[in-house]
Amino acid sequence: MKALKVLTVASILSMFFSCEKDNNTTFQVENTLDIDRSFETIELSKSVLNLQNLEGLAIKNIENNNVVTSQLVDTDADGVNDLLLFQPKIKAKQTNTYKIVKATKNDSAAVICYSRFVPERTDDYAWENNKVAFRIFGPNAQYRFENNLPEPTLSSGVDAWLKKVEYPIINKWYKKYTEKTGSYHEDTGEGLDNFHVGKSRGVGGLAYKKDSIYYISKNFIKHKTITTGPIRTSFYVEYDLWGPEGTPIKESRIISLDYGNNLSKFEVNIQGIDTISAGLTLHENDGVVTSKNGETWLNYWQPHANAELGTALVAPSIYYAGNEKYETDKKDLSNAFIHLKAVNNSVVYYAGFTWSKSNQFKNQQAWEQYLSAFAIKVENPLKVKLINN
Repeated sequence: MKALKVLTVASILSMFFSCEKDNNTTFQVENTLDIDRSFETIELSKSVLNLQNLEGLAIKNIENNNVVTSQLVDTDADGVNDLLLFQPKIKAKQTNTYKIVKATKNDSAAVICYSRFVPERTDDYAWENNKVAFRIFGPNAQYRFENNLPEPTLSSGVDAWLKKVEYPIINKWYKKYTEKTGSYHEDTGEGLDNFHVGKSRGVGGLAYKKDSIYYISKNFIKHKTITTGPIRTSFYVEYDLWGPEGTPIKESRIISLDYGNNLSKFEVNIQGIDTISAGLTLHENDGVVTSKNGETWLNYWQPHANAELGTALVAPSIYYAGNEKYETDKKDLSNAFIHLKAVNNSVVYYAGFTWSKSNQFKNQQAWEQYLSAFAIKVENPLKVKLINN
């Protein structure tokens, strides 16, 4: 499969309208932890760099004089790029120095972090990177369910697509569906979707608990792609009002997935409540729910077909309010939850998985070590300091 290509640090147009003089902006990135850091995305804004615009810019590592992979993002769809993204590799307790330089036409990279609306499969929204893939379900799928039409789906749970390969598979797998040349529910070497969601929370779907009952939304009603590229894909989705009688909940999300990460980031705006819960389906309840005292992650490790699957949640400590294993005889409604407290009508958490056939982690212990380190890094982000402008 040919990888899509984009100009990741500037559009072709910006090549002709770049800065007239050399840019002398230099900045440092500091790792304050005793562990090496990689696959963590730095967001450089105009205010951070003290620049009027980001068009036509790239990032050079001062130590080796190499231009690093970067990606420009227009966060508000106004035609002006707001962020310049990159992922530094920094040793424990080290500081790296970088310089802002003019981009060239050669500064392009494959679109590995990809997402899109999928109208040809009712109306999924699917996203992926080089490690994992997910999808959620839209209003047409809900309409089909409510009107007894073919291919119905009523779910606000998050589906997991289990991929073995690092290249993009979303378009390829949906093409099998539309051209009827195969099924993404069968593994032909790249992986498959054999993960059941139904009414469950899947991998990170939300629920609101009131009087020992969990309430859930229906399918998303609006969507908008924000960015795709070598470092990040992100998109916006909105849900219709939901919740128990007398407690209407308004919810929207920005979901992002960065290169090299097994966990998607969920930035949720909620109105009407001050707590909410993110869940992991327990499926047949034949796995084990694990967490670690003093840390803010939750894992469900389970046998899955002829393999093993770990699904997980991580919450920044400012939002974390505990865990719960919720079991019931009702189909698809047993979930493990992380409880989250809203701060200024917002919550942030991460959700994702690993599949043993992907060979990304040796075993459950290695996966949980990843989650522990991930949570520590979330609490201790890399520090950016402008040193020359």
